[in-house]
Amino acid sequence: MSDDGNPAKPVRDEDAFDTAAVQEWLGLGPIEEVRQFPGGASNLTYLLRMTDRELILRRPPSGQKAAGAHDMGREHRIQAALAPVFPYVPEMVGFCEDEALIGSPFYVMAKVEGTVPRRDLPPTMSRDDVSTLCGNAWDVLAELHSVDVAAHPELAALGRGEGYVGRQVAGWTSRFAKARTEDTGDWSAIEAWIAAHQPDDVAQVLIHNDFRLDNLVVAPDDPTRVVGVLDWEMATVGDPLMDLGGSMAYWVEESDDEFFQMFRRQPSQAPGMWTRAEIVERYTRRMGYDVSPDQWLFYEVFGLYRLAVIAQQIWYRYFHGQTTNEQYAVFGPAVGYLESRCRRLTGT
Repeated sequence: MSDDGNPAKPVRDEDAFDTAAVQEWLGLGPIEEVRQFPGGASNLTYLLRMTDRELILRRPPSGQKAAGAHDMGREHRIQAALAPVFPYVPEMVGFCEDEALIGSPFYVMAKVEGTVPRRDLPPTMSRDDVSTLCGNAWDVLAELHSVDVAAHPELAALGRGEGYVGRQVAGWTSRFAKARTEDTGDWSAIEAWIAAHQPDDVAQVLIHNDFRLDNLVVAPDDPTRVVGVLDWEMATVGDPLMDLGGSMAYWVEESDDEFFQMFRRQPSQAPGMWTRAEIVERYTRRMGYDVSPDQWLFYEVFGLYRLAVIAQQIWYRYFHGQTTNEQYAVFGPAVGYLESRCRRLTGT
C-alpha cells in the first residue's frame, strides 16, 4: 500500500489506540509514528512507521456492526491461505484476538509497495496505458475466480455449498431491515423484484466481494501492472457473477449522471477505461459463462442494492452519532440515489 492518492493522516481521536501495547505485542522494535488512511468506510486502516519497515494495521470501526462483519481473524486467515496460490495478497505479520489490547481484534500485514489507483490517475498515463490497466485489473479478478478452491482446505471451508445467490438475497435484505433509519425510502418493490428474479449459482469459486481499482496496488515502476489486492473483509466462496455484479455497482462511467460521478471513488471514468458492458463481456468470455443482457440485469440490480445496504449501514452509524467522521454524511443521500437507480432498471 502506498500513501500516493490516499495520504496517511494523523489518527482521528475517536480511532486512536494504544501504540505502546501494539509495539510490545509485535516485538519488532519501536513504532516511531502511526498514521491513519482516510480512504474506505468500513474497517480502519493505519500505517505503522518503524525504523526498518512500514506495516499496515487493520481493525474494525466503533459502533453497531452487522453480525459476522469486520471479522479480523477471518480476513487474516483468508489472505494467509491464499498467498501460496494467488500472488497479489500482502504478507501477513500477525493477528491479535485479544480485544483488551486496543479495544478490538486486529491484524498486521506488510505494506505492499506501489500506488493505489484512487479517484484520478496520473495525467502522464496515456489512453492505451489506462486501457491496459483496466484489462489487467479484471484479468486479476478472473485469476482469483480460477483458483482451485477444492485443492486448498482452508479456502474450501469458506463455502456453504449451492444456494449462494439465495443466501445473499436473504442476508442483505435482513441487514437492510436492521439498519433502517427514519429517512430510509421504501425498497419493498425492489426487494420483491430481486427475490423473484434470482438465478441459480453459476459456480462456486473464491470471490473477493469488494473488487475495485481502489482496492488494488499497482507497481511503482509500471502503473498498468497490478501487484496487490487489498481489503479481503467480505471474501468467501460463492458465485463469481455476484462478485462481478458487486464490482460493477462501483464502476462509474464517463457518461453517468452528475450524482453518480460524485459517488465515484476510483478512476473508472478516465479516458481509456472500459464501460461496464465491455468489462462484463470480456470477463464472461474469458471465464466461459454465457450470460444474456436480460440475465445480467439481476446481477447489476443486486450489486446496486447491496451497495445501498452497505451505505445504509454506514449512514446508520453516522445518523446515530456512533461516528463523527464527516465523510459519512453523504451516505444517506447516496442510499436515496441508489434506490432511484434500482427503480429505473427494474421498472418498479
